[in-house]
Amino acid sequence: MRCLIFMIVICFWVANVEAQKAVTKPLYDDPVYHGAADPVIIYNKHKKCWWMFYTNRRASIADSSVSWVHGTRIGIAESVNGSSWKYLDTANINFRPDKGYTHWAPDVTVHNGLYHMYLTYVPGTFKDWNHPRVIVHLTSGDLKNWQYQSVLKLVNEKVIDASVYKVNDSFWRMWYNNEKDGKSIYYADSKDLYHWEDKGKAIDTRGEGPKVFFWRNKYFMIVDAWKGMEIFSSDDLMNWEKQSDRILEQPGKGNDDQAIGGHCDVVVNNDRAYVYYFTHPGRRQDKPASKGSFENKRSVIQVAELKLEYGEIVCDRDRPVYISLKPSE
Repeated sequence: MRCLIFMIVICFWVANVEAQKAVTKPLYDDPVYHGAADPVIIYNKHKKCWWMFYTNRRASIADSSVSWVHGTRIGIAESVNGSSWKYLDTANINFRPDKGYTHWAPDVTVHNGLYHMYLTYVPGTFKDWNHPRVIVHLTSGDLKNWQYQSVLKLVNEKVIDASVYKVNDSFWRMWYNNEKDGKSIYYADSKDLYHWEDKGKAIDTRGEGPKVFFWRNKYFMIVDAWKGMEIFSSDDLMNWEKQSDRILEQPGKGNDDQAIGGHCDVVVNNDRAYVYYFTHPGRRQDKPASKGSFENKRSVIQVAELKLEYGEIVCDRDRPVYISLKPSE
């Protein structure tokens, strides 16, 4: 018992010390393949810390096609308070058919003590983009070991990037990317997280990695438009209005932050909102790395704080960020 109390005291002390320092840039670089992307952040109530799940693309392997983006497992990093992160492991996802697999873009939510992951699955390691992609439902009691539940029946079998929002205890909505419809954002509804009814197109825009969150009495959706992030707002999760300016479009000045921001997660905590996004440092416009090189492929995770000005979200990626995420259910 004394040992447990001592460990908890140490964790709080470390969290307080880190909260007094601005986060470093980059925030996180995967030590295995240096290809971290598509982060999602969730509080692990069993470990009393924050976990980041991310697509771990194999940027460090020699490859001139796109097979380095395939054959991936989902990486896990850990943080006491969301300010500094260390590599932990890969997720033990029990859905790896013999014909091969690729795991992309997880989204994780929790309900009644059970964690649910909605994962993009590709049936193999390929050299092009011309292959099926589906969204798979998995569950876990500890966030580490995941059991297969089903392949979601959505609009077709060329869908990626699920984002699930809990409307109430008996209603969830999912947004995702329909690649066959010009990479449009579609949505589906569920009353139990297991059975989903596809509803069609959600917004009239092209993009990836939709992320929906509630902040300052309004719903927001951030979409990766490959030229910065489009922002939409809504009062009812049905009718969305696009704001005039994108965020994370202009290059930053920090280390590895001179390229556009991509596929993000947003953590709203203690009424503050933080956007965790990834960049390709070697794809900055002023000094682009040669295509297919390690510098061109590698990616890192960055973070910035969101602000609300006159009803629209703004983001100064060069402003120092101080984070001390509080435990969350």
